[in-house]
Amino acid sequence: MLLPDKAALARLLTRYRAEERSVLAQPHRAELHRALEDTAYTLCVLMDERTAQAAVRAAERYLSRAGHGPATERSPARTESGGDRRYSPGGHGR
Repeated sequence: MLLPDKAALARLLTRYRAEERSVLAQPHRAELHRALEDTAYTLCVLMDERTAQAAVRAAERYLSRAGHGPATERSPARTESGGDRRYSPGGHGR
């Protein structure tokens, strides 16, 4: 199985998190949703996962095994109660 470049994956994960924060801060902006959805799709393809959430977890595991920086950083989409408010581009076969 081919594995993604660690540096490129780390950049993509950082971009995903930044776009996720932007969508949560400004949910009315469609272009932010599109950018997040595009990045989520790329993560899904690279990590061979069907959902953005699973792809992010897989990328974090892969990067942490590789000793590649802050892959264990908690996403801002997590609520205090432990629930998940993460944007998920559902229904797109990802």
